[in-house]
Amino acid sequence: MYRPRVIPVIWLNESGHAVKTQRFGRRIDLGDPVNAVSLFNAFRVDELVLLDIDASRQRRTTAAPLLADISSEAKMPFSVGGGIRTLDDIRRMLALGAEKVVLSASAIERPDFVRDAAANFGSSSIMVCIDVKRRFLGKKSVYNAAHRRYESWTPLDFAQLMEEKGAGEVIIQAVDNDGMMSGYDNELIESISARLSVPVIALGGAGKLEHLVELYAQTTVSALAAGSLFVFQDANRGVMINYPNAENLKRFRGLR
Repeated sequence: MYRPRVIPVIWLNESGHAVKTQRFGRRIDLGDPVNAVSLFNAFRVDELVLLDIDASRQRRTTAAPLLADISSEAKMPFSVGGGIRTLDDIRRMLALGAEKVVLSASAIERPDFVRDAAANFGSSSIMVCIDVKRRFLGKKSVYNAAHRRYESWTPLDFAQLMEEKGAGEVIIQAVDNDGMMSGYDNELIESISARLSVPVIALGGAGKLEHLVELYAQTTVSALAAGSLFVFQDANRGVMINYPNAENLKRFRGLR
């Protein structure tokens, strides 16, 4: 029976270390990402997403040697994002072993780049990560993390634009929930996933398996992604790479 994809996310910093953030601010260093990938291999995870959080601001992509090392270690499909601004950038990431690329700042600044990327590499290779953050008085807007600014689009309008331009999947990341381990923004996720035809991946806030099960039961989201849940032992944030076992993954069956 069908179950959603359950996807660990590894954030990378400018030094090539795996890190975990809280609301895109405080960072906790997790060490060598290749070691983390090796441990996720043992858990036979569905897939991985790698996001280089300093790349766009520094106008670079993930270092080729690091990505090659990750690719040689990974036994699961993985996607990579951060600083990807040209078709040549995409070509290099795919040649180094990524199954998909994740666009964010470049999609905000040049929506037609998503169209060109999909035309050249196929929609199935192109993901767009939409960061959503609350403004003063609670209004939720698209947030450009590379430039630390709010954009004029509503999350739904921008998600629909990305689908129109050819994105094969959309990640909705709730910045205010990032690293807090208190649960997803279910309302935000459903407001978008119910209106798109392409798969929507939820990210931001998961702290226990029940958060994933609840979101999947209550929304039309296609996949469930998390960072803290899969790298910390508990809310005290002792580092321990983990992933739901086969018995726990059965909890998703029959929810839809």
